[in-house]
Amino acid sequence: MRIIFLGTPEFSVPILEALIASKHEVVAVITAMDKPVGRGMKEIRQPAVKIAALRHDIPVLQPPNLKKKNFVETLRSYLADLQVVVAFRMLPEVVWNMPPRGTMNLHASLLPAYRGAAPINWAIIGGESVTGMTTFLLQHQIDTGDLILQKELDIDPDDTAGILHDRMMEHSPQLVLESIDHIISQKELVKQDETKVSAAPKIFTADCEIDWSRSKQVIHNHIRGLSPFPTAWTTWQEKRLKIFRSSLPEIDVPVEAEGLYVKDGALYHSTADGGLEILELQVAGKKRMRSSDFVKGYSQVLPEIA
Repeated sequence: MRIIFLGTPEFSVPILEALIASKHEVVAVITAMDKPVGRGMKEIRQPAVKIAALRHDIPVLQPPNLKKKNFVETLRSYLADLQVVVAFRMLPEVVWNMPPRGTMNLHASLLPAYRGAAPINWAIIGGESVTGMTTFLLQHQIDTGDLILQKELDIDPDDTAGILHDRMMEHSPQLVLESIDHIISQKELVKQDETKVSAAPKIFTADCEIDWSRSKQVIHNHIRGLSPFPTAWTTWQEKRLKIFRSSLPEIDVPVEAEGLYVKDGALYHSTADGGLEILELQVAGKKRMRSSDFVKGYSQVLPEIA
């Protein structure tokens, strides 16, 4: 099977490597454009997928516009049987409808649950204990195509979005390879159940602000669902605090405190139903730190509860 691979971040690289090592032929890779980064924007950073493709001498295309005639003609010249998309941008129909076997996408949820740009984050924020990955064929509406295969993955109570992301990255290559075999065998695909749809929209800064009037379980889910990026935050002493890790106390002793406080040497924040322990955080302008270091540095302004 002649395959064109479309992807950009590190998450996509193990899948590309698995395809290159398989019986299939990756004839080209489509990825995002190089970006200037660093102080003064003088350093140019290549996408992780581009670096991997060039390591294997695979042609790389980085079109600024996926509808441009020259790009479409170049894409068609590779005579691909199938396109595989992993963490790339939306494709115009002229691109996704080109290969005779269609264009397969990998989505980080059990579709039709958590359709959208941030399925890993929203599944954890939503308090799910199980999620997974889905391969499907692209069609007009985003994340709505016929399902090829799915793989369930547990979400442990203290998993962060980063931990779940890495677990998915580990399991995704095998799912993609099995899905290609499924397509080759012309096995029947499954229509998505539109009665079970939920959304996972793009996350903005305002979505990351912590609402401390909610329960500690809801807030704990919110923090871990946004860790390590884009990161939950709150305001304290007119400073923005990013909170990366929290913990639900095994035994919660009610205290008459609001906001951040210290109890038995540990850092807590009040919620609607008791204190939530804060484990890692970052004060604006400073490095990420353990809560014990934060308590030492700000002991004079943190109330301590006996």
